[in-house]
This record gives sequence, C-alpha cells and structure tokens, in this order.
Amino acid sequence: MPQPAPVTIDSRGEKCPLPVLRTEKAVARLSKGDRLVVLATDPVARIDIALYCRQNGHEVAVDETEGAMRFEITCGGGEDS
Repeated sequence: MPQPAPVTIDSRGEKCPLPVLRTEKAVARLSKGDRLVVLATDPVARIDIALYCRQNGHEVAVDETEGAMRFEITCGGGEDS
C-alpha cells in the first residue's frame, strides 16, 4: 500500500519559536511512520526543529528550496524510541 502524502506546515515568515511549536503540535497528532513537511524561513528553525526531532526520536532531512528550508520529518516512537 502506498504511503499517504505527508502533512505540510507552511511556517514561512514566522519567527522563532512558532515553527518548532507548530511542528510539535502537528507531530502529536501523527502516528509512528507518518511524515510531516515543514517549510520555514527563520534561520533558527534549522536548529530548533532538528533538536526537537533528535530529542523525540524522529528522523529529519533538511534542504533548501525556493528561499525556504524544507524539513521532512518521519515520526518515530517518541522519547522511548
């Protein structure tokens, strides 16, 4: 069965801590293995979102596209994973 399309959050133009707070809220509604894409322009988001993912057992890949950072997060099992 194909994976469902990832949930996308557009945080372009928002300043810290909004991108990571919106990420955290969205991840809380997802299941292990679900994907989330976050678009952000605030340079601090690169640090905040990566740290949040590392601390909570989620995989994250970051790239730059169209003047924004694109975070693709695969939800892990949370702090116990």
